[in-house]
Amino acid sequence: MSGDNSPKYTFQFLDGRKFPSFDTKENKEFFLKWSMKGRLCVQMFSFDQPFQSYQKDDFAKDFMKDPNVISNLRMISGDKWTVVGIPATSVTAEPVPCSVLSMTFFDRLTENNVVRESGHISKCFDEFCGEFTISDELRKMLLIDDSDNYCLYSDSEREEFLFRIFFHICLGGRFNQYEDEIQPYLDVTKQVYKDLISVQKNPETKELNIVSCVFKLTAKDGDSMFYPAKTEHENTFSYLVVDPIKRTATVFYHNFGASEFE
Repeated sequence: MSGDNSPKYTFQFLDGRKFPSFDTKENKEFFLKWSMKGRLCVQMFSFDQPFQSYQKDDFAKDFMKDPNVISNLRMISGDKWTVVGIPATSVTAEPVPCSVLSMTFFDRLTENNVVRESGHISKCFDEFCGEFTISDELRKMLLIDDSDNYCLYSDSEREEFLFRIFFHICLGGRFNQYEDEIQPYLDVTKQVYKDLISVQKNPETKELNIVSCVFKLTAKDGDSMFYPAKTEHENTFSYLVVDPIKRTATVFYHNFGASEFE
């Protein structure tokens, strides 16, 4: 008989799984320009047991203790890529809402002059927020909670996975060279989102529904957080995207810092 501590979920690493949004030449150039290239990673694992979102804590705990995960799941430590390597003593899986199905979600940026009709991002006087220099209305809307346009998106909308991807891409890494136009941010956000989530058509209504469950993942060894990194940063993250139908778990990881130069 297996004891109470035996894992409910077991995982296999799907090595070589490709994610087009991270592999195209054009997007690689964007990620380099945005100081994210060489600090981003997407990996997929499979599992054999049925999953429902209320089981997230068991799932995340088993994931971060599974030998096939910890020997393959990549992270940056001391500015070098390594594998997690140790089973976590505690894991947090914070649910991330994932319901937006259309990029019209971002139309209000143009309607409120964060972005001009031409697609150019409106400039502003430089301000500073932590490590970020804010020189346009887009970053101001993303980061400064008492700015005029912060309220264009409610707190619950800002939690949405699509918004988070957009937020992370716009902020980039330490030496981010900002875009003057919004389109590259929207295009890459859409492609990444499409790569990471799974949708299903309802046979009766013909409507699309997102079937993926998304969680923000952190793991501790004893009292100390070690994953996604030892120190918190709003652009260091690991998202676990679970497809309960195909039984896959995809990790989308970024560690804020200086991009590799090639």
